[in-house]
Amino acid sequence: MMNLVLYIHLLAATVWIGGSVFLFALGIFLRDKDAQKKVYFYVGPIYGYVESVWLTILIITGLWMFFHMGLENVIHGENLIAPILQKKLFLVVLITIATIIHMYIAFKTNGLERTPLQKFLSRASSMAIFVLNLIILWYAMELRTLL
Repeated sequence: MMNLVLYIHLLAATVWIGGSVFLFALGIFLRDKDAQKKVYFYVGPIYGYVESVWLTILIITGLWMFFHMGLENVIHGENLIAPILQKKLFLVVLITIATIIHMYIAFKTNGLERTPLQKFLSRASSMAIFVLNLIILWYAMELRTLL
């Protein structure tokens, strides 16, 4: 059962991070702002729905592994795993908050002109999601090495 949960967790991480990298790359390499708006208008909502499902799966499978492996007993101990696990869990909370902020703005303003604050929050949360994905992935590798 653990292998199946880990497989689903890795699949969800692949889709989640892959989508994030894809949209980040679109923002960099698609220089035409009108083309960007058109692409994001159609791709954004699809990505938002699909990615929220995969993020939910990531959180559920992550929690399942956390409790199944007894890591709740390890997280506060004096060991090599605790600080990495604490950082990773903190970053998962941050990325979830950034995702909620980004999706709220994206769905509220899809096809509409954004205010300067909405633009800032959308871009900042998008950048945070991208960077946090890479850091969380690093911590996941570190944990896997120790476990």
